[in-house]
Amino acid sequence: MRRLALQMGISIDGYVSGGPEQDIGGGEPEHADVVARKLAWVSGAGAHAMGRVTYEEMAGFWPTATGAYAAPMNEIPKVVFSRSLTRADWPTTTIAGGDLADEVARLKDQPGDEIIVYGGFTLAQALTRADLVDEYRLVIRPVALGSGEPMFRDLPLERRLELVDATPYPDGTIISVYRKRTGRTPEED
Repeated sequence: MRRLALQMGISIDGYVSGGPEQDIGGGEPEHADVVARKLAWVSGAGAHAMGRVTYEEMAGFWPTATGAYAAPMNEIPKVVFSRSLTRADWPTTTIAGGDLADEVARLKDQPGDEIIVYGGFTLAQALTRADLVDEYRLVIRPVALGSGEPMFRDLPLERRLELVDATPYPDGTIISVYRKRTGRTPEED
């Protein structure tokens, strides 16, 4: 069974979106080591998944892009979760328009490497509410937005996660990787 990893940029105050004028990255380029880490994940994915808005933004950019991320973004299969999108013109893209849990289960059951979800925040919130994420990759940027959309909203139950990696980078970015906790910790006994 394939793992579903949610990879999101997030501000130090916990927002994944601050609105059209607020950039999670603070408008600054990422450090080369951050790019290398993210590029390794992007290149090793079996599928890239996203919501409709993110799909439309990416489909308008990546087909003509030439940077380091361009080849894996264009060549690796993509899945767009949408009930309103009727066609996907970006090559290697399919539309998953059914029930979110059913569509994720179907994707996880397919052979191949992990599925990386990029969002946007509506999809990220829906996936976290439904407890469909196996791994969270938070790219914490050194910017505070003060308001916006959180990744976790309206959870029916708290999510207990296990920190498996936290790496700081020279530009102030911290990449934290969490997985669903399996079993109880000694502190819980």
